[in-house]
Amino acid sequence: MKVPTQTEGVADVGSQKDPAAMLLRSFRLPTMAGLYEETMQRAEKEGWSHRQVLRHLCESESVDRGQRRTARLLAGSGLPESKTLSSLDEARLPVKVRQQLPALIEGGFVDRAVNVLAFGLPGRGKSHFLAALGRELILRHSKRVLFRPAFKIVGQLLEAKRDLRLEKELKKLDRYEVLILDDIGYLQQSREEMEVLFTLLAERYERRSVLLSSNLVFSQWDQIFKDPMTTMAAVDRLVHHSIILEFNGPSQRIQRAAGKTGREESGPEPEAAKSEP
Repeated sequence: MKVPTQTEGVADVGSQKDPAAMLLRSFRLPTMAGLYEETMQRAEKEGWSHRQVLRHLCESESVDRGQRRTARLLAGSGLPESKTLSSLDEARLPVKVRQQLPALIEGGFVDRAVNVLAFGLPGRGKSHFLAALGRELILRHSKRVLFRPAFKIVGQLLEAKRDLRLEKELKKLDRYEVLILDDIGYLQQSREEMEVLFTLLAERYERRSVLLSSNLVFSQWDQIFKDPMTTMAAVDRLVHHSIILEFNGPSQRIQRAAGKTGREESGPEPEAAKSEP
């Protein structure tokens, strides 16, 4: 029986898969496997050392893995695509909020399980700010972030409680290092709904960060929790380790709408008059 040489066998060299590339795939290194042949050709042409080849393949795998992880985190975050840092009008933010933005983007507060609480009347940019911050935490630090309207989270937990799987649902939410609860001030809850929200906040206390926006200051939170003792306990857990942001000033929505209306009413700018010959 003839033993195949390196250039013979099941297929020709040009069509046979390189054993090294196949091994890389078996080790779950798809980027390295996909770039292997091209890299070896380039290395031979440019005289790379084995160290250079290995470094190039490893760096390519690392970059690709990071990009794929970021894409997965963004896809599962629920963050609104339009509310990004680049679309955030920082000039309209209150000065103190604008000053804290760079430090928040650094993400150290997440590692310390610190909360970020954004208060202000509707239209002041609270939701946009928190959503943009959440996106940067994913892009820069690969944090697991979940953005949800508060009423959806409460409904989700209430349904889980009625189905006797509340603990399981809380564990799913615990996978997220950052939970953004948007518009908590609009909740008008029953006692049962109040209890699941309090349970969520208590579970994350000193372990995971909560970012929330509210149009109600703490003194008005009895409208949410109804019971004074529960209100006090919830506020205490949120404030103990927290950064409080106050969004005052005029409504950004009204300002943008007024600016748009003004441009429409004024019509297009007249063309410059042509000079007489």
